[in-house]
Amino acid sequence: MLGHAGNTFSVASSFDLNTRYKKAMNKNLTLRLLGILLLIYTVSLVPVWLVSLYYKDQVSSTWFFLIIDSLIVGLFLFYRYKNSQQSLNPKASFLMVALFWFVFSLLNSFPFMLINELTLIEGFFESISGLTTTGATVFLEIDPLPASTLYFRQQLQWLGGMGIIVLVVAIIPMLNIGGMMLFKAETPGPMKDDKMTPRILHTAQYLWVIYTVATILCGLAFWLAGMSLFDAVGHAMSTLSTGGFSTHTASLGYFDSPLIENIASFFMLVGAVNFSLHFAFVRGLDIKPYLRDGEFQFFIVTLLILSALITLALLWGGVYENVFTAFRYAFFEVVSIVTSTGFGIADFSNWPYYAPALLMLSAYIGGCAGSTAGGMKVIRISIILKVIARQFRLLLHPNGSFHVHFKGQRVNQNTVQSIFAFLFFYLLIALFFILAMIATGVDYVTAFGAVSACINVMGPGLGDVASSFNSISPTGKLLMSLLMIIGRLEIFTLLILLSPSYWREIKLLD
Repeated sequence: MLGHAGNTFSVASSFDLNTRYKKAMNKNLTLRLLGILLLIYTVSLVPVWLVSLYYKDQVSSTWFFLIIDSLIVGLFLFYRYKNSQQSLNPKASFLMVALFWFVFSLLNSFPFMLINELTLIEGFFESISGLTTTGATVFLEIDPLPASTLYFRQQLQWLGGMGIIVLVVAIIPMLNIGGMMLFKAETPGPMKDDKMTPRILHTAQYLWVIYTVATILCGLAFWLAGMSLFDAVGHAMSTLSTGGFSTHTASLGYFDSPLIENIASFFMLVGAVNFSLHFAFVRGLDIKPYLRDGEFQFFIVTLLILSALITLALLWGGVYENVFTAFRYAFFEVVSIVTSTGFGIADFSNWPYYAPALLMLSAYIGGCAGSTAGGMKVIRISIILKVIARQFRLLLHPNGSFHVHFKGQRVNQNTVQSIFAFLFFYLLIALFFILAMIATGVDYVTAFGAVSACINVMGPGLGDVASSFNSISPTGKLLMSLLMIIGRLEIFTLLILLSPSYWREIKLLD
């Protein structure tokens, strides 16, 4: 009995030591990742500092000190905990992704506070809006801002468009910490297991190469169309990221150029299409992957139908008498809203009839899975409609056997259930935040517009937030900041963190 008890004590002591060791190692891994994030933040500030020096906007010293401070802390954490090489377990990846987005958003709020004299909540809101590619802003006027701030806002959206985690996985191959788990926890869309290449590192690198090349082409097109080089680079960043920040208060309406609008529409569509299709096109120099893709087909048809409906509203309301002019404005705003970019060439909130409501509701459709766009994603909407059509067929033919197919493959029941669960939670969360915003004192239209803009990471809303969120209370800004992250990470990544069972399992894993 004594011997048995002694063995039990020995095993228990060993288990306790092992648990403590794992907890220490997990803590070290988190701090090492934080160091890497600070180093990425440091590198991202260098071009902003150079812009400040070139345009002599009198704030270059602030950018320089931010670079030095983050570099010192980042190097310390990275080298202090460089021996933390263990892999990240799947469950912890959800927490790590949420932590990355929160910390990086907080870091990028400091420049807004120091240079533009925003409060912490305002700076946090502006930072999250940029990184999540929402495009909502607390600034009333954009044109008077320093050149470095204007560039900084555009760069935030460009980095957030492809994703902070995808960037980490792409440029730091020595991170043997479960890159696939981080990638899946952040990547939007229901088909997260689809990879362009066998290795997730190569997938992330290819994504960034395509994204960067497309941004350069967009910037070149803007510049040749008449934009200044500064405006062309800035708008290219926010166009491919489907972010919507502009270097002018009037957005793209500042240029009043159909050519620039068409270029923007084309590259907004590029950003809102599944990047695996771009990869297939580049690899084979063949447009057939686009033409054969069911999600892409549904996406284009939806845009054309919505554009036609908005055009009719503009003609009936007498806003524009010429059908071509009406279609010009309708098509651009539809593309801008559905792709969750949020560029504007007109104030659609003042359009007549159903136009403003239809545009805001169309934001919930969003872009394609695996794109930089927000919303519920076209693939989900398409599958839901197919399921509804299947139910109608069953009503007519109760003994029939009908299945839902998408892209030539049968959609299994688990996927259908997950899509309906996502839809339910998406709309439930939207309703909750609408009620919460009303409780902060805003009217119903403003609450609906703000929530629709933030959960779909789209930017402009209705009512008091049609052009700026400046008038929203600090509580409202915090609520919308949280909602932007929820929308960017597509709900479940953050909902999992609210589950008590998740924390119990994480504790056991430690």
